[in-house]
Amino acid sequence: MLPTKAFGATGHVSTRIIFGAAALGSVTQADADRTFELLMKYGVNHIDTAASYGDAELRIGPWMRTHRKRFFLATKTGQRPYTEAHDEIRRSLERMQTDYVDLLQLHALFEPDEWDIAMGDNGALKAAIEAKEEGLVRFIGVTGHGTTVAHMHLKSLERYGFDSVLLPYNYPMMQNPAYRDDFERLVGLCVERDVAVQTIKSLAVGAWGDKERTRATWYEPLEAQEDIDLAVSYVLGDPRVFLNTSGDIHILPRILDAATRFTQRPIDEEMAALVTRRGMTPLFV
Repeated sequence: MLPTKAFGATGHVSTRIIFGAAALGSVTQADADRTFELLMKYGVNHIDTAASYGDAELRIGPWMRTHRKRFFLATKTGQRPYTEAHDEIRRSLERMQTDYVDLLQLHALFEPDEWDIAMGDNGALKAAIEAKEEGLVRFIGVTGHGTTVAHMHLKSLERYGFDSVLLPYNYPMMQNPAYRDDFERLVGLCVERDVAVQTIKSLAVGAWGDKERTRATWYEPLEAQEDIDLAVSYVLGDPRVFLNTSGDIHILPRILDAATRFTQRPIDEEMAALVTRRGMTPLFV
C-alpha cells in the first residue's frame, strides 16, 4: 500500500506518490495505457502534468473519459500574460478531455521579471482565478526550480492564497544551507496555512553533462533499486511533503515499489554514502 496524506486544505486524500506525467511527453498511447494500468494497480490517485509536457495531456485524455473520478488531476500553465494563460488553460481541458482540473498551477515561476507579469493585474494569476470562478479549476498552485524557488514561493504566498507549492527536494540539494533555510521557512508556513508541498527531483544524480542520455529525464536519475529505495525513503521520511515521480515511465515501477516498502527515513550517513557512491551533485547551484 502506498502512504497517503491530505493534500493541504483541498479535502483530497492523496497518495504521497504523485505521478509526474512529464513521463508521458514522448511515449505512444499504448505505453501510456500500460503506465495508467500500473498506476491503478498501485492505487496512485493523483496526476501532475503541464501544458508544456509534450503529448502528456493528450495521452491522459483517453483515461479521463472513463476514470476521471479516480484521479486528482493537476496541470500547469507556463504562460505569464492573462490572455495566453486564459487560452492555454482551456486548451489543456480539451486535450485531457475533461470539463475541469482539480489543480491549476503557475508553472516554473521563479524568475522575478516573469513573476511580476504573472502576478500583475493582467497576468496568469488573474486567468487562473477567473477559471476557478467559472468552475474550470478547483484549486490553484505555483511551481518552480532553482535555488531561489523557495524564497519566491514565500513571496507568492504573500501575494495570493495558493493551495499548493512544488519545488526540488533531495539530499544533495538540502546540503546547501541557504536553500535548506528557505525550504524550511516555506514548509513551515505551508504547514501553518495547510498548503500542500509537492517535491521533485528526488532521484537526481546530476546533470547529464557529456554522458549519453539513456532516460527521458533531463537530468541523470538513480537507476539501481537499492539507491532508489534510499532516495524515495529520504523524501517520504519528511511527513510534510509529497513526492512527484521522475519523468521516465521505465523508472516509475521502481519508485512505486520503493514507496510500498517505505518504513523510515535513512540516516544521514546512509545518504552521504549514496552521494559518494553514485557521484551525486546538486542540479541547481
